Amino acid sequence: MTAFEQITDDLAAQAIELPSWAFGNSGTRFKVFGTPGTPRDPFEKIADAAQVHRHTGLAPTVALHIPWDRCDFAVLRAHAEENGVRLGTVNSNTFQDDDYKFGALTHEDPGVRKKAIDHHLECIGIMHETGSRDLKIWLAEGSNYPGQADMRGRQDRLHESLRTIYERLGDDQRLVLEYKFFEPAFYHTDVPDWGTSYAQVAALGDKAVVCLDTGHHAPGTNIEFIVMQLLRLGKLGSFDFNSRFYADDDLIVGAADPFQLFRILVEVVRGGGLNSPDVAFMLDQCHNVEKKIPGQIRSVLNVQEMTARALLLDTEALRAAQVSGDVLEANAVFMDAFQTDVRPLLAEWRAGRGLPADPMRAYLDSGYQEAIEAERVGGVQAGWGA
Repeated sequence: MTAFEQITDDLAAQAIELPSWAFGNSGTRFKVFGTPGTPRDPFEKIADAAQVHRHTGLAPTVALHIPWDRCDFAVLRAHAEENGVRLGTVNSNTFQDDDYKFGALTHEDPGVRKKAIDHHLECIGIMHETGSRDLKIWLAEGSNYPGQADMRGRQDRLHESLRTIYERLGDDQRLVLEYKFFEPAFYHTDVPDWGTSYAQVAALGDKAVVCLDTGHHAPGTNIEFIVMQLLRLGKLGSFDFNSRFYADDDLIVGAADPFQLFRILVEVVRGGGLNSPDVAFMLDQCHNVEKKIPGQIRSVLNVQEMTARALLLDTEALRAAQVSGDVLEANAVFMDAFQTDVRPLLAEWRAGRGLPADPMRAYLDSGYQEAIEAERVGGVQAGWGA
């Protein structure tokens, strides 16, 4: 049995969740561009996401964003299943209402905090309807100027708010707390790093975990170290995979630094996070220059490719070099795995499973893109806020 044949079971089990908002119009803070064929409602988003899974076999679930995806969730769940996918993580939104200008779960006003908490309780109700396990929370909260806010008081209020939400979770549901080191708050952010997220979820209990977005770190941050540490602590609940050059760019996974993606996945494999029910893989990619479905196909294939390379790492040879202090040999073993071209092997393996050997080409040849561009005329295109 070849080395690649030994890893195919792990590759076959891999699943990467897609975000519904990736199929709507998106862009920068300066402009959101419309494109032909953009979905106009959650049902069309699900249909587009299903195309990614149909061509790759990698994306069986779709995350929702509330209120952007509000609809009849029982009907949406059936629609997803008819299209060969399932509904996944429910993402809350406490960053677009005027009431949240100075915070939501951390706000000084108990009435605003209650509004934000009630929104999350609504999301938990939606999870019961959709069969979703995870409630993911990202908070656009903090301050812009020294002295503007009582930072300690905000942490206390955040804990109290999260505790109220946490206590309403079902037995099989989880709270997943994301972090982001800046933006839109520029002096201090209430959940700016993995340590703060960890401290908050550890205080809640076993059903609260950390979400690591690969774009939410300062330049030069050793993200794979954070992955290792959270896996070691049993608190890595999910990934939001994307790519960054400068800040929270939300670009195609692996576009900026494929080697970083490889290093992250090495630690995922090393720490038992690959195909673990406790660690969800998801994309958080949405930009304004590429067509949405091909962009998602490219990203999930990039994750699959780097996963295959990480699985091919000769861990015995690597460990022997580490123990003996052979620095150059350890690095050489590591780089050999990264530089292995697995694309022909993956193409052959896909074909053997009844999937297109070249998913991107198969999608482009399917005519789906041309069909939706011709059919989806009129109405309001989905985007940030809808």
